[in-house]
This record gives sequence, C-alpha cells and structure tokens, in this order.
Amino acid sequence: MDRGEGCRLVDVDGNRLLDFTGNHSSLVHGYGHPHVIEAVRRQLDRGTAFPGPTEPQIRLARMLSERIPSMELVRFTNSGTEAVMNAVRGARAFTGRRAIACVEGSYHGTLEETMAGAHPDAVVLPFDDTQAAVRLIERERGRLAAVLVEPVQGSAGMLPAEQGYLRALREVTQLHGIMLVFDEVVSLRVAFGGAQQHYGVRPDLTCLGKLIGGGFPLGAFGGRADLMELFDPSHGRPQVPHPGSLNANPISLAAGAATLELLTADAIGTLNRRGASVRDGILAEFTAAKLPAQVTGLGSLFGVHLTDKPVRTIRDSSRGDAARRHRLFLALYCAGILIDPRGVGTLSTVLNEADIDHFLDVLGKSVLGVAGS
Repeated sequence: MDRGEGCRLVDVDGNRLLDFTGNHSSLVHGYGHPHVIEAVRRQLDRGTAFPGPTEPQIRLARMLSERIPSMELVRFTNSGTEAVMNAVRGARAFTGRRAIACVEGSYHGTLEETMAGAHPDAVVLPFDDTQAAVRLIERERGRLAAVLVEPVQGSAGMLPAEQGYLRALREVTQLHGIMLVFDEVVSLRVAFGGAQQHYGVRPDLTCLGKLIGGGFPLGAFGGRADLMELFDPSHGRPQVPHPGSLNANPISLAAGAATLELLTADAIGTLNRRGASVRDGILAEFTAAKLPAQVTGLGSLFGVHLTDKPVRTIRDSSRGDAARRHRLFLALYCAGILIDPRGVGTLSTVLNEADIDHFLDVLGKSVLGVAGS
C-alpha cells in the first residue's frame, strides 16, 4: 500500500480501494483521522520516549479502567502478543501453576503455549461444546493457571462465543482459582466496555491491542488489583518484572487516547447497527446469486464463509470453499473494494451509508461472477 485517507487506500499501482479491513480492525476511525494525527503531533513536540511514566500513560490507563471495570490496574506493552504473554506470566505467578488452556480457533499472538496444541503446558478446549470444555478444565484444574478465550474469534472468521459458554468458563475457573483471561484485542469495539460488557461476564484479566494504539504499536493488559500488584516496582523488585524501554510509548498512548475519545457509546451503537445491516446485506447478495454462504460476526465485525452448513467453529469455517472465497477477494479488489483475504472485515466510523451501499452493490456483482466460475 502507498497511502490511506479516511476509509480509502491507494496501493503502489495507483488503485483506489474502499477499505473494509481497518488494517485488521486496528483503525476504527480509518486512516489518518485528524483528531488522532493532531494528538500525535502534540506529543511529538513533547518527546517520543522517556525513562519514566508520562501523563499519556496515566490518562489512557484511566480511560481503560473507566470503560472496562474489570481492569482495576493496567500495564502497557508494545503489542497484543506481549499483553497476552505478560497476562500469562502474571497468572502463573499468582496461582503457582504452569498450564494454560486456550480455545480451539482462538489467536492470542505468537506465544508458544497458545500456538501449539501439543505444547506440554497447553490444554485445548472446544469452542462449541460447553460441557466438554468444563470437563477438560475440571480434569486439568490442578495444573491450570489460566483459561484464555477470545469472546469473538477474529482469525477463525469473526465467530462470536455463546453467552452460556463464557459464563460456564467463568463459573468453573472461579470455582478452582484459575484465572479467566479475555483476549479483547479484536472484540473491544463491540460495546463501550468491550465484549465482556456485551456478554455480562467479568474476567480476571483482559488483554488489549490493535485499536487502542490508534494505528501505532500498543498493547495493554490489566485486571484484578491483587494480581496486577505482582508487577508493581514501586516497593522494590516486583515478583513479576516487566521492563521495556518502549513500554507505554507516549506516541502510541496519545494516539490511543484520541481514538477512544471518539469511540463513544453512541459511535459504537452506530457502528453496530451498520454492522448488522452489512451482515444482512451480504447474506442477501449470496442468496440472490444462489451461492451457499454463511455470514458471522458481532457488532461491526463480519465474516463470510462459502458453505451451506452452519458455522460455529473454526472446523466449520475450514470446510468452506477457500478457492472460491479467494476469487471473490480478488474480484472485489479489482472492483475497488478491500476485505481481508480470509473473508473477514470490519467497519470504521468514517464509512457512511453510501459507502456501505456501494460495497453491497459491488459484492452482488462479484458474487454473481464467482458463482458462475
């Protein structure tokens, strides 16, 4: 890509694209939003990095704690991967256990335990079977430090969890002193207080990334004060050290605070209404073309799966027609629309109704072309 402005991108060949990726959901207000850019400029004039806490650090931490009550204390990292890594370190130190349970289909960055199901410290839970997940946790409870879960599985195809599933995970982990960790790197946008507000489930720890950096590298993790105090260096060497020359970088923090200022409850409500309309519109276009498809998602997130079977898990999604899906991605790109090659997308606040209508019109024509191929 060469440049971006608002909801539009220009690639190095000069192709103009109406963007429905938001850089993999990280740019909820589009590219180069004036409010975010101005906040970054002000911070650049003050400095780019400091050997101590800064006002932007305190400000964004307070904003996150106010939006997400379960995040009683907050620490900042350089990415969502680092946020998950440190949440796992904290959970292990707090519980004295090593093993980590993850849900099949979830993506938590590049931590070994969360990427390799065969890892000796990893337990893999099913996503669509509450009773089986609870039984596995019960069986492994003596060695489990944490259960990690994405309330909406982004990389698997924007697959939202069932409320009963998340509540069951909360109950069983609470019963056995296992830390429940919500990875809300993707799902923060679905409600003012994230997916945990939407579902009414309070985790012990929350990991954030993507949109909280406003287009700059930033992650955050936070939760129960008694656990987060293990990282506190103010009384000497902490039980869980968390050093880093660029942790809580003020440029990223300034961009993140500006982003959250704009991401009000009303803005999220508008995004979510448009997201529901987009999902309905996508399904209508596939139905009109008589091409089997399932459309998943929550809030302003959507996923398209080229299969005639219901899609609840990554296994369901993997049965879709991947070759045809890629042809659809290419057809949309050639017509000036960008979605993720995996068939997923997100809305930004700078997309308007006319942009969405244009997307659905182009999609309908592209689906007809792909259906006939």
